[in-house]
Amino acid sequence: MKIAFTIFLVFWVSQGSAQESEKEAVKKTIETFFEGFHRQDSVMIRQTVDQNIILQTIGNDSLGNVIVHTEVFSDFLKSIVGIPDSTLFQEVIKSFSIQVDGPMANAWTPYDFMLNGSFHHCGVNSFQLVKDHEQWNIIYLIDTRRKDGCE
Repeated sequence: MKIAFTIFLVFWVSQGSAQESEKEAVKKTIETFFEGFHRQDSVMIRQTVDQNIILQTIGNDSLGNVIVHTEVFSDFLKSIVGIPDSTLFQEVIKSFSIQVDGPMANAWTPYDFMLNGSFHHCGVNSFQLVKDHEQWNIIYLIDTRRKDGCE
């Protein structure tokens, strides 16, 4: 009985360790995405995403109605690369909540967006990732953006 318990315990501990390792790999993919974002490096960003990535933002129209805007990834990259050098921007990730199930992961990342050293807006990113050939790739990114209700 002791042997069976020991085998179970070793298996359980190694599973937990593998799960944490995968969470760290997901976090690293997201951090690399933002490193490319801040460097305005489209090649670095592309290395973290699936070729069919979907980008969406939840916001409000002029009447306050909730809208979901879908952005074409190539347009997103052009807009990032096209930001003038004189414009300083940084998305500050406040925390990571990551869940993994086999080749699928979700990451919830609240953030503050700073523009030229001042607070611009806050929100939450929700990333969906898939592990393909030992690499986590972002397949879906949706975010919220607001100026009120930020911490």
